[in-house]
Amino acid sequence: MSTTHDQKDQTDHEQTAITVLKRDGSRVAYDGYEIARSIEEAAAGLDDEVARATQLRSELEITLFDGITSEQLDEAVIQVALQNVKDDPAYDTIASRLLVKSLYKAIFGEGVTRDEVHAFHGEAFVGFVERGVELGLLDSRLRDFDVQRLGAALDPDRDDLLRYIGLQTMRTRYMISAPDGRQLEMPQFFWMRVAMGLALNEEDRDAAAIRFYDKMSRLEYLAAGSTLVNAGTSYAQLSNCFVMQMEDEIEHIAKSVRDVMWLTKGTGGIGLSVTKLRSEGSPIRSNNTVSTGPIPFMHTIDSTLRAVSRGGKKFGALCFYIENWHLDFAQFLDLRQNSGDPYRRTRTANTAVWISDEFMKRVDADQPWYLFDPAEVPDLVELTGRAFSERYREYVALADAGQLRHKKLGAREQFRAILTSLQSTSHPWLTWKDTINTRALNDNTGTIHLSNLCTEITLPQDRDNVSVCNLASINLSRHVTGRRQHATIDWDRLAESTRLAVRQLDNLIDITISSVSESERSNELNRALGLGVMGFTDVVERFGFSYESSAAYDLIDRLMEFVSWHAIDASADLARERGAYPNFEGSKWSKGLVPVDTINLLEKDRGVPVAVDRSERLDWDALRAKVAGGIRNSTLMAIAPTASIGLVAGTTPGLDPQFSQIFSRTTSSGKFLEVNRNLVEDLRAAGLWEQVRDALLRHQGDLSKVAAEHEAVPAELVEIYQTSFQLSGRAYLEVAARAQKWIDQAISRNIYLADRSVSNMTDLYADAWRMGVKTTYYLHMMPRHTAEQSTVKVNKAEQAQSAGAGAGVRRGFGAAVAPPPPVLPVVPVVPADVQVLEVVDAAPDEALCPVDPQERLQCESCQ
Repeated sequence: MSTTHDQKDQTDHEQTAITVLKRDGSRVAYDGYEIARSIEEAAAGLDDEVARATQLRSELEITLFDGITSEQLDEAVIQVALQNVKDDPAYDTIASRLLVKSLYKAIFGEGVTRDEVHAFHGEAFVGFVERGVELGLLDSRLRDFDVQRLGAALDPDRDDLLRYIGLQTMRTRYMISAPDGRQLEMPQFFWMRVAMGLALNEEDRDAAAIRFYDKMSRLEYLAAGSTLVNAGTSYAQLSNCFVMQMEDEIEHIAKSVRDVMWLTKGTGGIGLSVTKLRSEGSPIRSNNTVSTGPIPFMHTIDSTLRAVSRGGKKFGALCFYIENWHLDFAQFLDLRQNSGDPYRRTRTANTAVWISDEFMKRVDADQPWYLFDPAEVPDLVELTGRAFSERYREYVALADAGQLRHKKLGAREQFRAILTSLQSTSHPWLTWKDTINTRALNDNTGTIHLSNLCTEITLPQDRDNVSVCNLASINLSRHVTGRRQHATIDWDRLAESTRLAVRQLDNLIDITISSVSESERSNELNRALGLGVMGFTDVVERFGFSYESSAAYDLIDRLMEFVSWHAIDASADLARERGAYPNFEGSKWSKGLVPVDTINLLEKDRGVPVAVDRSERLDWDALRAKVAGGIRNSTLMAIAPTASIGLVAGTTPGLDPQFSQIFSRTTSSGKFLEVNRNLVEDLRAAGLWEQVRDALLRHQGDLSKVAAEHEAVPAELVEIYQTSFQLSGRAYLEVAARAQKWIDQAISRNIYLADRSVSNMTDLYADAWRMGVKTTYYLHMMPRHTAEQSTVKVNKAEQAQSAGAGAGVRRGFGAAVAPPPPVLPVVPVVPADVQVLEVVDAAPDEALCPVDPQERLQCESCQ
């Protein structure tokens, strides 16, 4: 249904004095009818599209001023739509479509229609490729594709799959702009550019690009951040994670600083072990002095991360790892503290501790723990499991005999200090050395000394090899149809997504470039992949399960077994087509082992039961025989946090639960209100959404508090829609442990706790170790104070009166030409007495950190 000229009301007459400055520099009278028609088009297929258009137009016209630019007008319409998301998530769809249309105007000009977009999309894509190559932005090899064929394969209707926050994230983080700042890419151009960049080595590159495009543009799986930024461009640094160890010599320390600079420039996330660096006061024989220890060198690298920022927008991202027997470990724990010597603090880099089974057993038995100088016990860094324990006890005996420098304290005392620091600074993250090494299937190339920036990568490294991993994530929610009793998983499509993602990632290894030769060497010899998943909570809600339920635990178990089986099988097929990875011989893979088999190995070496369900459903025996004959990749799976690409995919990140059912999210792309659409749909099905939505806002997305006021809210929904701090810590471990048994690398496992008891934290993290969880990531504590009031009531009349005062710039479009429009809040308007919880993006590309403004904890990575 369309608005007619007869429906134009008195507002049109009142707005005749307002003119709009067009992109070509001309001025035209503001046309309210044209705006209403544009909003109607954006609302097509939604309920009450004409009513929505009328409402948004009337709200918009209060804010207008004479001389507003076309770009400002487009942005104002979008912001008005966003202000209504709190009442109906359909307004987010309208805002996203309006943003897409504003992007199309940059390519097709003013007044572009949907039919014109479809008609000329392919032709415009051909022009985009030519223009991008001419500007030096795109790889010249993209011209070798049948660009006409690929342009014809683009489907602009898939733009509708993107939510506003996802589209904004694509626009600001991943999509290409010309040197003058003008937008070059449309969403479908972007997906195809990435697909082409990952199909360069295929025999039939056009067919491969179309297959990759279809999967990514349908949001069924997404490549990780570095790949999305650089695939198909003239700088093809596509790998995501780099894991390196610093040697205890000045030349290698200097080289490590250089390598960090280059890897940071290329957008890679870095893990760096400093365990080998001798402790403070340790003798240096070459110049008859003593060492300053690792801390000053860590501060230097931290400064390097800030100096080599990414385009001036974002600091580099790195995590330091150290084993907790290092003599300077207490100083390491203080790195993230707010107070103290600033030259012995890190303000950008993260920290993590590398913990042995020996330590965890001593914690359990309340035994002493000894700290040593790595210069005197150099072999401890390379030893793992039972061998580490035996050698460590020998050094303890030497220390007791007075033959080694050491410090002695209670193991529980140190564990408590670690957890106290974790609670107060969010660091260090806890990771378990022996669980990782004993369960590694690529164990024939050396010891794994650390994980990566986000704790999901576990690869061996040495002086000659900087470990590299290449990531993508399957969007589980796009493989589910129906809801509740009608919800089903499309297993065939999930298998297809898994197998194609493995092929795409394997291609990446041959295409990517690196400025560090040791990383190129490791990539070629090991061909490590980290295929993960996102959207698990989205799927759990669609099925009507609580995150903390046996049904959810069984679901993640079944899903990860299926993805793991097909990823391994696809890699074995690639080995027959392209050859096994060079370091295959001697690996556990070559002995016919798969990830689930390593649980028994860990249990035997540790001498402590691993408390995890051991059920199997698929034909693993056949796959064991197959991988013994060769596999293409040394690792296949790792679950990254996926906060950024999860926004693009429109689903929940990684394995994380819902932070809240309605909350404000601040990212580098802006500030947005997120409403859980699954909850809205279930409340609407119960006829309750309109009745309870204001209460949901008032209670900051806590449905249990809403239910206390509205008896009609079903208890079943309260159970399903528990938020992150309402779940017990045990739920996070159960989900992680069930998934971990199928994953050859690790999981970036965020944990949320409402209880600040360090004793309970001690039990929780000890249980994580007992259950075979390899790594943990951020620990988020329930804020002590009320969250920041992120939204306020807006007096639009006052805004209109103040509009036009002072000169403004056309944001992102060159010189100053007109006063700015009224500043509309990016977060939808809610009553002034309502507070909305807020989360803030963390520095790692795939991390989210809820922040209490009253106790920011100096989490600079969250700024």
